[in-house]
This record gives sequence, structure tokens and C-alpha cells, in this order.
Amino acid sequence: MNKRQRMFVRMVLASLLRRRSRMIIALLAIVVGATILSGLGMIYYDVPRQMSAQFRSYGANIIFVPKDGDDMTDEAIRKGIEVFPSDKLEGYTPYRYENMKFNNQPVTLAGTDFSSVLKTSPYWHISGELSDGNGGSLVGRKIAEKFGLSVGDSISLLNSFEITDDKDITGIPDYEIYTDPQTGEKYCDHSIDLKVSGILETGGSEEDYIYVTLADLGSLMLSDRSCDIVEVSVAAREDELKGYLDKINKSSYPLTAKPVKRVTASESTVLSKLEALVLIVTLVVLALTMICVATTMMAVIAERRREIGLRKALGALDSSIVLEFLSEGLVLGAVGGILGSVLGYLFANAVSMNVFSSAITFRPLLLPVTIIASVIVTGLACLIPIRSAVDVDPALVLKGE
Repeated sequence: MNKRQRMFVRMVLASLLRRRSRMIIALLAIVVGATILSGLGMIYYDVPRQMSAQFRSYGANIIFVPKDGDDMTDEAIRKGIEVFPSDKLEGYTPYRYENMKFNNQPVTLAGTDFSSVLKTSPYWHISGELSDGNGGSLVGRKIAEKFGLSVGDSISLLNSFEITDDKDITGIPDYEIYTDPQTGEKYCDHSIDLKVSGILETGGSEEDYIYVTLADLGSLMLSDRSCDIVEVSVAAREDELKGYLDKINKSSYPLTAKPVKRVTASESTVLSKLEALVLIVTLVVLALTMICVATTMMAVIAERRREIGLRKALGALDSSIVLEFLSEGLVLGAVGGILGSVLGYLFANAVSMNVFSSAITFRPLLLPVTIIASVIVTGLACLIPIRSAVDVDPALVLKGE
């Protein structure tokens, strides 16, 4: 840096320090604008992840069902699940439904995997505890009220089936064959004793079922029939989900993947509106920052009219005056951008903790973007005041007019 450059830097810094009160006001406006820009920027990019995590509490957003009457085999389910990236897959739960009797009344039994059910249905409220799969069951509230069941009770589920050549009953202990007097068909009763581990409350159709493990259901039905539906929870937006679904449905897997529209559509709508709101607020704050900086610089230039007139009378070029005032504004913009970047992360983290109860993801690339944006906004805000400085007539100013 040569002497001329050092002198220019000293002039800019001295000018800023001599008018501390006005420059502090302009700096605060820039800091506030940069803080909002940085904070909302981080929230804008982190909102999909945060909102997706919140929407997962409403249940799965994708379901697998058999294709064209084919069996949805475990291998097909595994291949379908592998389509989703591991970092986006929250979990998946298979379900198999069968009708049978309890206390001589028909009930619907649902076989599932208790180890994963809360990953896809976190809204389930269980009085008692979730079955560990060792002879336990989960009874829906309506079923419990109908039969007067409570946690710790024992239940005996009965399956009656016709004896045919393809039905192996040799594995049933103490089975008894009886004949229908009207049709002459032979039937066999098979029962299984389970313990009520918990009572399920959801406010929905889940309260009409008794949940057991897939192994217990297969043992009771004397078959390992494939499941009827698989619920999948994926942390992804609607357009991403569509890509995954298209890939699965175009494959040869014997299953069809469908979105749960009430979840995916709501998530997409909320995210779109929230992102639009963040963008509008950011633009409004930046506009207000420009107005505040421009007003402050206009006041500074009005105070320095005689100085500007004297410099022009002594031969100072308009370009040197423009460069000096523009440099002052750019210094304020850079300092305000740096401070705002730091405060923006703290602001975004505080908002995220209060709204989503989780920390924001720090994005280093937003720091230089915020600083550059602050410098640009400040530079644009200084253009009108600087133009008025260039238009100062030395003759009129020095005469006191």
C-alpha cells in the first residue's frame, strides 16, 4: 500500500469516526438487515428438514400394496425400501390383517413388527407398554372397552378353518376336529393365548384392532402369507417422493408404491407458504435497511456540503468524492455483514429451538453470501446520496447559500 492509498484509508476511517452517532445508526440498520438475512436464509434452507421431521409425527407418507394380486414378498419389500436413501428413510412397518373370534365374537387381528411401528406411527398413545413380541399384544381402545380388557389381562384368540388337503394341522397342539351338521364339512379350531401388554389410543380406526406379531399371526393362521400393506416414512419433499415412487412403480417388483396424500399434500402446502413468507420478510427487511442507510448518508452529506464544495474548488475530481463516500458505505456494509452473519446464526438457532425444538444446521456458505449482500445493499443505498454530493456547486456553497 503506497502513501496515497494509506492517506485515502485514513480519510475514510477518520470520516466514519468523526460522525460516530450517525454511522452507528447506519451500522445498526445494516446489522439488523444482515442478521435477518442470514437467520432467515439458514431457516429457509433448514425448514424442509425441520418440517419434514415434524410431519413424520403424523405418520407414514408412503404405502406399499400388492400389485395385481401378486404376493408382496419380503424380497420385494426389501428392494422397494432400498430405493430410498438411508439418510432419508425414517422407518417402515408391515401389516397383515386377518378376521377371527374372541369370546365368540368376530375381531380383526393385525400382525405387525412392534420394533418399528413407532417409527411410522409416532402418534400412537399406548397405556401400558408396547409389546416386546414375546406372547404380548396391543389392544385398541374400542376393543378393550367392548370386552372390558385392561393391561395385564390374558386373551385367547380363536381361528376356525376348514380342513382341506393343503392345510397341515399336525402342528396344532390338542386340536379337535368337528363336522358341520348342515354341510358335512370338517372344521378345526386353533387358538392362541396372549397377554395384553398395552391399550392403544389414536382416535382413529387403529382402535378397532388387536395387534400381535407377524409370527404369532402366522402361527394362528397356519400360514406365512405376505403382508397386506407396508407403511413407509421418508423425510423428503413431495417432488422427491414422486421420483422415488416412479422408480419403484416402473420396476418389476410385485408391489405398488403410493403416497399418503393427506400427509404429503399438507406438507408441500405448508412448506411452500412458509418459504414464500421467509422470502417476503427478507426482501422487506433489506428494503428498510436500504432506506435507513440512504437517509443516514443523506444527512452526512448535508453536513459536509461546505467540505465537499471546498474540495471541488481546490480541484478535487467528482470520482474521488464518489469513491470516498462509497468506500465509507462499503466499510459499513462489510462490518455490518460480518456482525449480522454471526448474530443471524444465533437468531436462527433460537427460532429453531423454540419452534421445532431442535438446533439449526449451520451453513458456512451463507456467511460470505450475507456479507456480499450487505455490501451490495449498502452500496446501492449510497448511490442517491452520493449523487447529491457530486451535484454540489462550490460557488454557491462557499458563499453560504
